[in-house]
Amino acid sequence: MRVLFITSNRIGDAVLSTGLINHLIRQYPELRLTLACGPEAAALFTETPNLEQLLPFEKEPRSRHWRKLWRQVRWTRWDLVVDLRASALSYFLWARKRRVYRPKDDDVHRVAQLSQFFGLEEPAAPGLWFGERQVTKAKALIPQGGPVLAVGPTANWGGKQWAAGKFAEVVLRLTAAGAALDGARIAVFGAQSEREEALPLVERIPRQRRIDLVGRCDILTAAACLQECSMFIGNDSGLMHLAAAVYIPTLGLFGPSRDDLYAPWGDHCAVVRTAASYAVLSKMPEFHPQRHDSLMDSLSVDSVEAAAVDLWRSFHPQEISSAAQAGR
Repeated sequence: MRVLFITSNRIGDAVLSTGLINHLIRQYPELRLTLACGPEAAALFTETPNLEQLLPFEKEPRSRHWRKLWRQVRWTRWDLVVDLRASALSYFLWARKRRVYRPKDDDVHRVAQLSQFFGLEEPAAPGLWFGERQVTKAKALIPQGGPVLAVGPTANWGGKQWAAGKFAEVVLRLTAAGAALDGARIAVFGAQSEREEALPLVERIPRQRRIDLVGRCDILTAAACLQECSMFIGNDSGLMHLAAAVYIPTLGLFGPSRDDLYAPWGDHCAVVRTAASYAVLSKMPEFHPQRHDSLMDSLSVDSVEAAAVDLWRSFHPQEISSAAQAGR
């Protein structure tokens, strides 16, 4: 069973598509998978079972990237072509069957949309695959020694970034003596290119409880590190979807993006939104990919702390300190 699976450039969307890949792997034990996606997302798939070929491709002017990809895959007789980017390429390949996804405008989460597109009765939950190298490095970067609160203070657009100072305030509250995560270590995640934005948070964390992972590992190793953590709090980002996909309690912070479509997926996840709605924020002049002004200012530290405590209590009731219980 030879399958060409074309997925997203963006890490978050690529993570959400992994449920379909897992479905194919389970359905076809003899699967021979070729996976095409953007170069940043490609690092997520290096340990995918049944992977025969990984084809990263960069978007180019005049759709040259599609022509290059077509030249790489045109000679294969595919049993199935799955195209989540609705490209014309899929119709110029020899294939027994094609599935070309076109997003709908309804208010249905992306995971549910993809699962419906595949005709699945139940949503195909995202899930990642690790090799020994990623697991070993993750355990070295986050050694055992009590709970770890993971934080993702960055995003692919400044509008979605809550202020680093507010992140610092909420994580220090949550890990203070007598709080829900009393004494927990704090792991800060992000790419090397995002270090400047993350540094104000990193520097506020006491050194003895700080795990600075900004720019220290590739994206798949970062996901393995998240798996070693107890909970994640972060902006709407690819990192948030990674945390949800490794099944740790995940709190996503939303403002100028739609949580109905892109909330972290699963019963172990929760969302807290800005006081200003998406409808209001999307009409502001700052709502533009070239602008870097944060649109998250109406999200309060108190509301994030309350949502985080509720999520923590749902999954770690035995670890709530007696002082925290007394203050309820």
